[in-house]
Amino acid sequence: MALDKNGIAKRIARELQDGFYVNLGIGIPTLVANYIPEGMQVILQSENGLLGIGPFPYEGEQDPDLINAGKQTITYTTGAAFFDSATSFAMIRGGHIDLTVLGAFEVSENGDLSSWKIPGKMVKGMGGAMDLVASAKNIIVAMTHTDPKGNSKLLRHCSLPLTGIACVKKIVTDLAVVEITAGGFRLLERAPGVSVEEIIAKTAAPLLVEGTIPEMES
Repeated sequence: MALDKNGIAKRIARELQDGFYVNLGIGIPTLVANYIPEGMQVILQSENGLLGIGPFPYEGEQDPDLINAGKQTITYTTGAAFFDSATSFAMIRGGHIDLTVLGAFEVSENGDLSSWKIPGKMVKGMGGAMDLVASAKNIIVAMTHTDPKGNSKLLRHCSLPLTGIACVKKIVTDLAVVEITAGGFRLLERAPGVSVEEIIAKTAAPLLVEGTIPEMES
């Protein structure tokens, strides 16, 4: 069965490594903060000027003055640092972020990313995503495999305005874990109970399948 948003975030948390500096985008990516493996030190960074984000606060414990770039209330860890956005983007543009997790509308088979605009809909702007995809050492996308109409979000070529070109390394959806390779999309894992055939049917680009594809670990 397909994963829910928390399931996607939990799987992405397995990509973290001790000592990583990580930026989590708006939406599903923010949930990754709740699944950092116990005993692992991961420093979460927000574009609006915080290094050391903690898990989301419990109901009733929110501080309206403490928010992330997506305007969600957050907590901070011991040793956290607060600074201006200029310093924050100097950190991003200087290549000091080991991993960025972003949501997406579309991803192409060569790793192009469309994540900020659907023509005809009001948007505030691209935000910090263009800096993150241009500068982070690794980009993982967290998204559903299809849009609300059932159309695949994994395409040969993106149809929406691009956020970055050939920047995505891996995609975790509600159905699968997919890697971007020189030959296109390669299936690495499938969600529990989801067949390879279903994933292929819901992927609009060719999908390389090698050997037996394991289910994601819970």
